[in-house]
Amino acid sequence: MRIGNEKVILAVDLGTSGMKLALVTVGGKILAWESEPLEVLLGPDGMAEQDPEYWWAAFLVAGRRLLARSPVAVSSICSVCCSTQGEGTVPVDKEGKALMNCILWMDMRGAAALKRRFGGPIHINGASLGRVLRWIRLTGGMPSMTGKDPAGHMLYIKESRPDVYEKTWRFLNVLDYLNLRLSGRFVATVDSILTSWVTDNRSVGAIKYHPALVRDSGIDADKLPEIVSCTEVLGPIVPELVRKLGLSPQTVVVAGAIDTSAAAIGSGAVADYAAHLYLGTSSWLAAHVPAKKTDIASALASVPCARPDRYLLTALQATAGGNLTYMRDNILYHKDELLQEAAVPDIFKVLDIIAARVPPGSNGVLYTPWIWGERAPVEDRQLRAGLYNLSLRNTRQDIVRAFLEGIALNTRWLMKPFLHFTGRPAGAVHLVGGGAQSDVWCQIFADVLQTPIRQLADPVYANARGAAWIAAVGLGELHFDALPELVDIRRDYVPQPAAVQVYNEKFAAFTSIYRRMRGLYHQLNA
Repeated sequence: MRIGNEKVILAVDLGTSGMKLALVTVGGKILAWESEPLEVLLGPDGMAEQDPEYWWAAFLVAGRRLLARSPVAVSSICSVCCSTQGEGTVPVDKEGKALMNCILWMDMRGAAALKRRFGGPIHINGASLGRVLRWIRLTGGMPSMTGKDPAGHMLYIKESRPDVYEKTWRFLNVLDYLNLRLSGRFVATVDSILTSWVTDNRSVGAIKYHPALVRDSGIDADKLPEIVSCTEVLGPIVPELVRKLGLSPQTVVVAGAIDTSAAAIGSGAVADYAAHLYLGTSSWLAAHVPAKKTDIASALASVPCARPDRYLLTALQATAGGNLTYMRDNILYHKDELLQEAAVPDIFKVLDIIAARVPPGSNGVLYTPWIWGERAPVEDRQLRAGLYNLSLRNTRQDIVRAFLEGIALNTRWLMKPFLHFTGRPAGAVHLVGGGAQSDVWCQIFADVLQTPIRQLADPVYANARGAAWIAAVGLGELHFDALPELVDIRRDYVPQPAAVQVYNEKFAAFTSIYRRMRGLYHQLNA
């Protein structure tokens, strides 16, 4: 069950844009990697869905390719463990069959149902003050009144799809659904259940359902799954994986974590207050902290996570790399303008080349990256992206760099309440995710945030490495405190004084645009 002296974990990283699989040693070495792309189904009223059967099909396809390329590793795999996108909702029947598409973290159709159920004359973001205070006291947070989490998704299904609600045996998050397909167990982890907002999180080692919150949610208690820790061994893999992938029937499934928790582990920033920034389709700034705490004004909270002895402060932004995907597919390389056999270039390599030709400040062009609303430091579904201060003198190169700078400026906007929450300077921030592959973007972040940036080696594998390390802890092979010594840093970036001055001016303009444009965006997108 080992390669050399180390066990091997089959790590699953299911994001919004793709299914990724990796073979990872206990020490964090990536032996092999495969991926399959996924599409998001967008529709009216804020609809965003994916078919769970496509996830499973993508897992099997990528798994066959991965294991065919690494036949020696197949017999060495001791565990399967997942990191997945969070805040999705899959209703399943008693046999575990999905009754409809997964409602994704981007979906906003539950907003009206949340306001009807939880509204009041004295409210915060549409939820009555009394309910908010109870949520904060017990859970640390509150439902996103944009409808973008399971609390809203489940109410939407109950009101708009009563036939599905009636047949639902359990409501599962994305991670929970994959664990069901892998192990046959209907369970939720302490972090995947969080955004149903029905758990008592006051004791980090004893997360449990709170009867009053469950009653208040409007969802039948028996439709909610059992809660387990992220490091719990769920049992052996299902026979289907023995048949279709050739895995040993002794291979076990470890519960794993949603993407924010897994990236925090994979980044190696596991010490108290050590920060990491994840740049994927969405982005977040996060740090482990020793206590439960909430900042209502900035929509920040420390919540249960993969470490059973810590909470995770997570400041989530709606769209980061999603802006770059939009630019790639709709501006730079639209499919109608490509030859059928032509491949779209690696976006980060192309952006590095283009953006490096432009000085800090993008020759005056400024981009606001709110292409699907925003989550923090303001929660506002009506905000939209925009390009500002374009002139005939500007080029495509200026616009490309402005996209990168705009996302970094948005993170700086979030950094102030984040640091106020922790009560200490950020220190060097570990940068992970697909966006961290860009050298130019790493330097932009260092200059905009005015703090050192540590670019991890192979940053795109952070979630898979995090899932593997969660499995290793669950199997007794590692302790979380050992992880900082196992992380490889590719390069350190420090702020450049001339660029810092430019970005101070840009940031003032960025926040001014929000104040001036907010009312107009609400008018246009009501």
